[in-house]
Amino acid sequence: MTKAGYLGPAGSYCEIAARAMCKEAELIPYANFHLTVNALLSGETQAAVLPIENTINGAVRQNIDLLQMHEELCAVSEYTVKIDHRFFTLAGADKSKVNRIYSHTQALDQCSAFIAKNYPYAVTVAADSTSGALDKIKSEAEAAIAGAQCVREGLDMSDECISDEKNNYTHFLKVVKGGIPEGFVSTKVFISLTCPNVPGGLLKLLNIIYSYNLNMAEIESRPIKDKVGEYRFFIELEADYSSMATQKALNELKNATNSFRVLGCY
Repeated sequence: MTKAGYLGPAGSYCEIAARAMCKEAELIPYANFHLTVNALLSGETQAAVLPIENTINGAVRQNIDLLQMHEELCAVSEYTVKIDHRFFTLAGADKSKVNRIYSHTQALDQCSAFIAKNYPYAVTVAADSTSGALDKIKSEAEAAIAGAQCVREGLDMSDECISDEKNNYTHFLKVVKGGIPEGFVSTKVFISLTCPNVPGGLLKLLNIIYSYNLNMAEIESRPIKDKVGEYRFFIELEADYSSMATQKALNELKNATNSFRVLGCY
């Protein structure tokens, strides 16, 4: 049986995505994204499920960087999970006494208005995952933010979602080791590139995309860590990787850039 890694522990949003994207695989939880990717690179697993973007916080930059860093990795499918953050405390605890709140940094950011209104003096503490934050609740002065799916004996959960924005979704990618097969049929192509740092450098690339009538669904820029003032662009195109027109567009982009890579097709 194949194995797929995800950010655990059990009950995380990553597990929801992993169960949907890797139905036939044994799911293996890891403590952080680096360990999840390293397990894939070493052959311990055959897939990794990574959040790549949230509708409130935007790109999960750590995972974009991990995908870019390892040329042997590529994304082959996508899945979207609706995020439903709830507030957890010890069962029967006096919630007015809460002065410390645990969760993943993204969840803390996404519930910042709730925290500011109800617990303005509470200390927020980052955890490796939302589900893992529940393990940190030891007293009635402590609370955690985790998904509604994380119902646990001994803990009370808020009746409603506490996210600042209730229409909150996270986009996940299934990542595997190996190149994209020739003729792979897709609806989206995810690429990264760097362009000459001259006036109109990016515009030239965008004109290539436009000339092939490809819709650019997303563009994200990230600083190049060893080159101050220079940026790498991550672009998601609505395109079929197997089509001749898409291949021509990708080749033209490659020839017009300083560096170019297809990060995934799905």
